[in-house]
Amino acid sequence: MLQKCEGIVIRTTDYGETNKIVTLYTREWGKIGVMARGAKKPNSRLSSISQLFTHGYYLVQKGTGLGSVQQGEIITSMRSIGEDIFLTAYASYIVELTDKCTEEKKPNPFHFELLYQTLNYMNEGFDPDVLMNIYEMKMLNVLGMYPILNQCSVCGSTDGLFSFSIREGGIICHRCLDKDPYHLKISQATVKLLRLFYYFDLSRLGNISVKQETKIELKKVISAYYEEYSGLYLKTKKFLSSMDQFRNLL
Repeated sequence: MLQKCEGIVIRTTDYGETNKIVTLYTREWGKIGVMARGAKKPNSRLSSISQLFTHGYYLVQKGTGLGSVQQGEIITSMRSIGEDIFLTAYASYIVELTDKCTEEKKPNPFHFELLYQTLNYMNEGFDPDVLMNIYEMKMLNVLGMYPILNQCSVCGSTDGLFSFSIREGGIICHRCLDKDPYHLKISQATVKLLRLFYYFDLSRLGNISVKQETKIELKKVISAYYEEYSGLYLKTKKFLSSMDQFRNLL
């Protein structure tokens, strides 16, 4: 049975000489795998719509096993991402994180919209570090992680100077710092942004400007929290870290 869906290509795997297995994150069905026959041939009509990050409409022949994509129509090719090695690295991390965090055939239109908006903003030139951090914070709930960001994770106080405690799973006020000698000292700007990124609606994103030292703190906290609780080890994250070191040398 042929059915139409709106999807974003989050992974591709070569299959044989000319075929690809394409993993789509779709608005209607969640994550699905489809065979794109002949997609590796340069003149194939499936070649362009089976490229990583492509957002389009797909006509899919669904079966009991792996479906197959019959044709498609590009809505957004995300060309700017594809033409920039740094943006490609950020976007690759976003789609790998999506792939690892989601189960097959579990529709979540909210998550589809989040993925689309993140890649689209990146394609339009918004700060990729900020977008990556927002996406990471939004994915925590999908992974079953619920950081405490609106009050001290030890005493519940909402006022004071806050640090971040990996052990306590959230922010920790100055009165409770002795409860975690390994707490991460961060600026109050970083505390506010962690909270903002976790709660706010991405479609309302203006041009957020974040200082470099705040970006470093955000990255440190989010990476440490993921390392402690997510159980994920992503190749693309490793590549992003080495790319950061390379950029710092320039």
